[in-house]
Amino acid sequence: MKTERIEGADGVMINVAVEGSGPAIVLLHGFPQTHLMWRHVAPALAGEFTVICPDLRGYGDSDKPAEATAYAKREMARDVLAVSERLGFRSFALVGHDRGALVAFRAALDHPREVTHLASLDVLPTVDMWEVMHGVSAAVGFHLYLMAQPPGLPERMIEASSDEFFGHFLDLWAIDPQAIPAGIREQYLDACRKAIPSIVADYRASAGIDVEHDETDRKNGTKLAMPVTVLQQDWGAALGFDAAALWRPWAPDLVHESVPYGHFMAEEAPEAVVKAVRSLLLR
Repeated sequence: MKTERIEGADGVMINVAVEGSGPAIVLLHGFPQTHLMWRHVAPALAGEFTVICPDLRGYGDSDKPAEATAYAKREMARDVLAVSERLGFRSFALVGHDRGALVAFRAALDHPREVTHLASLDVLPTVDMWEVMHGVSAAVGFHLYLMAQPPGLPERMIEASSDEFFGHFLDLWAIDPQAIPAGIREQYLDACRKAIPSIVADYRASAGIDVEHDETDRKNGTKLAMPVTVLQQDWGAALGFDAAALWRPWAPDLVHESVPYGHFMAEEAPEAVVKAVRSLLLR
């Protein structure tokens, strides 16, 4: 896919890959990845849609603001709207994986007129995630607690062994190791090496301001106004919760599927992801 830098919110420049023509679908990547994670999904959708794949601010070749407040998901969501509008689209479907799914969730809550459909891949809303993490089962999310710490120590610890740190998740979360070949893996690791402070800031925001925003919306009864599809590993079997039950209060029009793929499902099972997105867009 061809990439270009497009101005997002507040002058932040966003690296964006665009392919195809027709109505817009925005695909938001997760951790520890870049827009390259959509390399199988985007071409399959580009025959019917304009597929827009940004690097989130702080990741890949997008700008990496120094301000901690820049990584609130509300701010990152504003990039998505700004980029889409500059490409000529005032409304769009939105698909997010992992960190990108948290940005997509916030964009859909804050901008229901612009986001027509929402797909979330393997994540819980931030406030729900923190509430279900407890006891020894929370060890699987050790990185969430590490990067929630005040600035300084987390960054230094990760910088001391960045390839091992980020590579740990690429290895642990993939059921099919061949889904992320060596060349793509190296591009992910290289991008992460250059983005440690901003990646940590993104996670730190999810232990602070993002929770506050979610709690306010939950208290006010704010719902996702569009059709929502969630594809999720069966976390409940390991961590003791019902993921679909956590999603339902947020999404009245919900299709929730527990899937047998690994966390990197857009790379491990792209045909299934494309099928789910196509089904979502028919609702």
